[in-house]
Amino acid sequence: MILKRLVLLVSVIFIATACSKLKGPDKPKNLISKDKMVDILIDAKLITSASSKNKIIMRDSSLNMKTYIYEKHKIDSLQFALSNNYYAFHIEDYEEIYTRLADSLDKLKKRLKKQEALEWKEQTKREADSIENVLKEKERLKAGKKDALGIPMIKDSVQIDDELLEDSIKEIEGLVEPISDN
Repeated sequence: MILKRLVLLVSVIFIATACSKLKGPDKPKNLISKDKMVDILIDAKLITSASSKNKIIMRDSSLNMKTYIYEKHKIDSLQFALSNNYYAFHIEDYEEIYTRLADSLDKLKKRLKKQEALEWKEQTKREADSIENVLKEKERLKAGKKDALGIPMIKDSVQIDDELLEDSIKEIEGLVEPISDN
């Protein structure tokens, strides 16, 4: 029993001293700055969250999504991996990077929603203007006005259809009534 306790105590002391000497990865020579890491992670998030339609467009434009971020930011995959490992071990730095990333993505989202709202407002205004123009033209046609050349306007197509419908009803009225099942 005493031997088990001694072994347990020595193990705990050994583990505690071994963990305290863990210093983490060395700082890479070409460490990516925090600002650039935020930009890289934003681009990575945007590419991975792109819709399938947008991914098809990117693929058709000969854009290699796997290497696009590296080429855009002029880095290589090893530099990114070493920098990411370094920041992941230094949790305060990594937390700062991800906080800035979340804030930037929120700002982008708000800007996109604002732009979509403006586009929707413009679209509904165009539709309302079109409806108003059609109604004005319909009223002008009903009034029997002449155009700029003095030619009488054609009757409204709705009125023509009503007249055709009335003529069809008159023709049908003269036909024999169908025999009922009763």
